[in-house]
Amino acid sequence: MTVPLDRHYSVELQVSAERVSQLRRIVAAHLRHWSLDLHVRPVCRALDELLTNVHRHVGDGNTCVLELRWTGRHVTVSVADNSARMPRLLPAGGGLSRVMALSDSWGTCRTTDGKVVWFTRYAEAPKAADLLPYAPLPGVRTARAVPVAVLV
Repeated sequence: MTVPLDRHYSVELQVSAERVSQLRRIVAAHLRHWSLDLHVRPVCRALDELLTNVHRHVGDGNTCVLELRWTGRHVTVSVADNSARMPRLLPAGGGLSRVMALSDSWGTCRTTDGKVVWFTRYAEAPKAADLLPYAPLPGVRTARAVPVAVLV
């Protein structure tokens, strides 16, 4: 199976509680379309944390940009917002601690307009199943007579 490299989805949105669940479904659909079914749950849970943090700490009226990219080896999810306030890793768990647990790497970066928070997961292209039949084993007949049903 040949997988086109660098699949990408991007959307700019105003963050709200309703949009978080909607974007989770959209991202899940993209991952399934890219045959990355095993990554749907962890990616969507980590995305929930990023979008919930934007909703909670930046506010409802602000916009953010969600980007989803798959290179054939890694899935990268990033959320950029217009707040200069950098996120913190809290010792109590949840938030970025959950993102860290669900990803292979993560980070934050200041931008001229605010910041970007991102995470990656290793997600190699799925292997195609071998659909060709195997040769029969030596000594095995290739055709068998079908027994005739006896009526009683």
